[in-house]
Amino acid sequence: MSETIQAIAKLTREDRRYHFDAYIFIFEALRFGQERLGMGTEHRAKRKRRKVKTSEGGESERVERHLSAQELCEAARQLALDQFGFMAKTVLNNWGIHATSDFGEMVFNLIRIGECSKTDEDRREDFDNVYDFDEGLCQAFRIEMSNDR
Repeated sequence: MSETIQAIAKLTREDRRYHFDAYIFIFEALRFGQERLGMGTEHRAKRKRRKVKTSEGGESERVERHLSAQELCEAARQLALDQFGFMAKTVLNNWGIHATSDFGEMVFNLIRIGECSKTDEDRREDFDNVYDFDEGLCQAFRIEMSNDR
């Protein structure tokens, strides 16, 4: 079992608000935003458990793309719609995620245990009210009946 998986498993035992899969989803949303949506700004990052080995055998900093709270929330919304379609809100709710502020709680839990990093400007409150879950996750799947019968 990897160190990250163990750390998240321990976190979910200590803070039962969010399901293990919710934390995996956050990591997937980060990667989705960075790689598929091209979100984020480049910055130098030095992370305890994820240092890059150089060809000479040393360690160095690596460049990673940092997503803002708004970007991560949007990446999570798009990923949820891609993965779960009209069930996106139901799946996220089942994992304990009911609002964008829950993404912030999870991210800052991951920061606290050393599994995510933040800049000096990042605040937990930046995740509050980024979008309404009903509008952001359900509106695209409205079924309208035609009067042409």
